[in-house]
Amino acid sequence: MNVLYGLLSPTAGEILVDGKPVAFGGPGDAVAAGIGMVHQHFMLVPVFTVADNVMLGFEHVRGGTFLDHAAAREEVRRLSARFGFDVDPDALVEDIPVGVQQRVEIIKALARDAQVVILDEPTAVLTPQETDELMGIMRELKSAGTSIVFITHKLREVRAVADRITVIRRGKVVGTALPTASETELASLMVGRAVQLTVDKADTEPGAAALAVSGLRVVDDVGHVRVDDVSFDVRRGEIVAVAGVQGNGQTELVEALLGLQDGIATGSATLSGSELIGMPTKEILELGVGYVPEDRSHDGLIDSFTVAENLVLDQHDKAPFAAGIRMSPSRVRARAAELVEEFDVRTQGVGAPAGSLSGGNQQKLVVARELSRPLTLFVAAQPTRGVDVGSVEFLHNRIVAERDRGTAVLLVSTELDEVSALADRTAVMYRGRVVGIVGGDTPRDVLGLMMAGIPLDEAAEAAAHARPGGPAAEASPVADTPSGGAA
Repeated sequence: MNVLYGLLSPTAGEILVDGKPVAFGGPGDAVAAGIGMVHQHFMLVPVFTVADNVMLGFEHVRGGTFLDHAAAREEVRRLSARFGFDVDPDALVEDIPVGVQQRVEIIKALARDAQVVILDEPTAVLTPQETDELMGIMRELKSAGTSIVFITHKLREVRAVADRITVIRRGKVVGTALPTASETELASLMVGRAVQLTVDKADTEPGAAALAVSGLRVVDDVGHVRVDDVSFDVRRGEIVAVAGVQGNGQTELVEALLGLQDGIATGSATLSGSELIGMPTKEILELGVGYVPEDRSHDGLIDSFTVAENLVLDQHDKAPFAAGIRMSPSRVRARAAELVEEFDVRTQGVGAPAGSLSGGNQQKLVVARELSRPLTLFVAAQPTRGVDVGSVEFLHNRIVAERDRGTAVLLVSTELDEVSALADRTAVMYRGRVVGIVGGDTPRDVLGLMMAGIPLDEAAEAAAHARPGGPAAEASPVADTPSGGAA
């Protein structure tokens, strides 16, 4: 897609627009050819208004000198009215929800007469309700004659909106399908083998609370409150998921529990009676905490180190891998070989650099390291981000297996399918606070509304009215929460 948008140059092949070959020297050439792109990470200036962002780089001018802000605002209003976007041209981008920010990105593309719009993982930062709204927008654009390239790994979404599906694996087109194809068929194409999309998870009887969080507050280094009076617990043999749209305090919550936060953390978080807040990260890990960070490349691995070296990053100075100040390379390699086989890490060898592995195998490498020792608490932040469905299947099974060993598992995920599949209880976060803590069988639409900040009771009622047939007599989704009940 970066080639199609002029950000990269192809080394072979050709691009045809309306049957004519084109060559792009940069994004400006792609825009001139009628191609627009909405990137996964928005390209907006937060302190600018919507109209200013839409105009940026393609400014309206009056008299050849002055910026024509009125013309830019009118263009936003026109496109917003045409497609039902409901976007205020004078709103500051930093003050509008991410779902509206995405509409601004689409307006930017349409304002430049894009006939082909590329949407790169557009639902990654949206609630389920915002995702449904985006699907409606895509259908409106299609009806108006716009061609859409929709990139996603979420099979439910691609089947809901696509007219044709192209599957790419390891940089090559491996097949095409119609949206009538099942999710299982699509997953098999993506991975190259049969994939089980459901998680085999038996009921569990959790033990005592291993992690108890009470009144946790995190203020970042510029004074913004990122986590606001959060309380919950995680019991032994239980998976508690923290759900929410990215950027609502989940990252800061996890970093505070691991002693990694940049700002100031107050309140309490105890693990088997030991206070974690204020404790150095190394000591926290030594208490039996395993941690899979949300950014494996930046926080989970050292790319230039070998696979074997990465597998002992947190144990390199302990027996049996070290004696005194000397590390035993042979023991490190032997243990690495065992873990590579156990966790099905596809690599040319334990001496290969970690950076040479695919994203899914890098994630398996991190998980293998963290689960290679006895744990009291396993913290998995976005454990399947950027990995194929085959690796998702494997990682989900390992997380459930760790729960079944009696480990307390804290799962942080923006993927509702993942939360629904794995969680025994779910804490939903919105703007740094826990909106509610609910049972693992809570319907997706209720969780989605809670992710938008709607309290549990209101979300359950609204979801019931929105379902076919109207309100349903359902059991309350509130779970039994001994020390971290519904907020």
